[in-house]
Amino acid sequence: MSETANHIDKPVAGKCLCGSVSIIMREAHREVDVCHCTMCQSWTGSMYAGIEADDFMIEGEEHITAYQSSKWAERAFCSKCGSHLWFKFLPTGARTFLAGLFDLPKGMPIKHQIFVDEKPDWFDIAQESPMKTGPEIIAEAEAAGFNFD
Repeated sequence: MSETANHIDKPVAGKCLCGSVSIIMREAHREVDVCHCTMCQSWTGSMYAGIEADDFMIEGEEHITAYQSSKWAERAFCSKCGSHLWFKFLPTGARTFLAGLFDLPKGMPIKHQIFVDEKPDWFDIAQESPMKTGPEIIAEAEAAGFNFD
């Protein structure tokens, strides 16, 4: 699979563990977002690694359950097998899909690691990447006009 500078140039298909939900990402971003917040830790057992796409198609929506985990976020999973599917930022509708659902090309860089101040000390990611604390990420979002009250 070849890539352009910022996007994977071919559609990338993924599915949940049982195959009831499938997602095809077109123009998937060529980087992975990593979140270490305590909510992502509770949701995944460690960290959340997600990938964005400018366009996507979802099949099996009748098997998807979405949970609003905060005033600004929704997390979705397959109601049959429990596979995590995506994180959705409600103010914009932007989603990141669980990177592990897809057969991604080798060498995918990490865009950034966020909420590193909440990361447990029992693991580290070897790849060098920008690291931002929770207060830094919240300040950036607020500067962009988002309100978390």
